[in-house]
Order: sequence, then C-alpha cells, then structure tokens
Amino acid sequence: MTRDEGQSMRWAGSSSTPSLKGVNLVRTFGDGTARRAALHEVSIELFPGQIVQLMGPSGSGKSTLLAILSGLLEPDSGQVLADDDGVLRDVWQMTGKEREQYRRKHTGFIFQGYNLFPALTARQQLEIVLRWGEGAATGDARRRSDEMLDRLGLGKNKHKKPAQLSGGEKQRVAIGRALVKNPSFMFADEPTSALDWENGQKVIELLRDAAHQRGASVLCVSHDHRILPFVDVYYHLDDGHLERRALPVE
Repeated sequence: MTRDEGQSMRWAGSSSTPSLKGVNLVRTFGDGTARRAALHEVSIELFPGQIVQLMGPSGSGKSTLLAILSGLLEPDSGQVLADDDGVLRDVWQMTGKEREQYRRKHTGFIFQGYNLFPALTARQQLEIVLRWGEGAATGDARRRSDEMLDRLGLGKNKHKKPAQLSGGEKQRVAIGRALVKNPSFMFADEPTSALDWENGQKVIELLRDAAHQRGASVLCVSHDHRILPFVDVYYHLDDGHLERRALPVE
C-alpha cells in the first residue's frame, strides 16, 4: 500500500466536496520594474477532515497564499470560495464586516509571531477567544481553556503573561488559542518553528485531531519535513507555482 492510499483510507469519511477553494489566485508586490509576482494563477482545494502541508523555499509565496485563503490578504485576481454555514461564498466579495465575522466564527490562526496580548495570562488568551468569538459563558470558557492548556503541557503556566514565558511556551499558547474554539478552518504558519520535536509532535497531533476527529480543514505552512508522516496531502510552492506531490512511503 502506498502512503497516499493509506492516508486516503484514514480520512475516507471526510466530505468529497471541498470546504475551501482557491481559484486562479494572482498576487503581486511592488511597482514598476520592481513589481514581482508572488502567486501565478494558483488553484487549491481543501476538504473537511484533511490536514494539508504546504512547503517550499523562503520567498516562494507560501505565507502569501495562506493569508489570501484565510481572508487576511486580498488577491489581485482570482476567487477564494469557502463554506459559510453550508453556503459556498467568495471571501473577497464579502464586506469587511462580513469577512471579519466569518473569520471569527469559522477560522483559527497560528502565526509565526505569536500575536499574544502582553497584558493577558495564558488562560486569558484562550478565554477571550471563546467569550468574544462564541459568546461562551465565563465558566465554560475557563474550563475549555484549562483543558487545552493541559493538553499542551501548559497547565502550570496558565497564570503567566507572555513576558514570563519562553518562545516555545508562547508558541504553544498561540496554538491553543487557535484550537480552543474548534474552528472549521485551521491556518498554521510554521507551527513547530519555535518548538523541540517532542512538543512539535504534540502540536501536529492536535492539528491532525482537529482534522480527522472534528472535521476541520487544516492548512499547515512549514519547512519541517518531520510533519509529513502526519498529513494527508502535500503541496509544494516554488516561485509562485503550486504543485501537488506524493507523500513519502512509510
């Protein structure tokens, strides 16, 4: 059995209809002779129940593609069609308010720079997502936040603020914040970059669980080849051109 066949069996219960489609996406930066194309008519489909890894050299357009698909960066042309409560909508035809509501309701982000609130404790970083994004009650938000922090090995650090945490601990808090609301779409930009492999593996297992057990569509941008055994689909982006590649055989 090939690696792809084995992975297909694992997530065979996922939908055959994509939950998110990028269609002929083009994005350029700069002006005049300095103008550079980051994406050349890139098309990609993400499905519920799949974890997808996107790899490629630095400057190849990986983070640009992730930002466009997640509704953070507008493409020059092309469409991003996403499932919004059963209706496939073009994210970039939404109003700014609609797009903000869509992201808050359906998406989770793991950024390279953590983006934590300096004045909030680790627990509060997660609680605010649940209370603001879902309207969760205080007790429920606290319980779910504590459970997620415990899974990430941060239970003893839940009362610490970012300045009191190491880089790896801050990365895990950021990951917990993205996962705690059980989003339909997970976008992770180098989620293991600040972690040793023991903690990195825990994070990837949580992302895989979000896909395989909860039906999320997970897109992970990473240079880390150790992630490949945990994913279902592998794309390579180079100089703005996207190619789907076979996963390595175990």
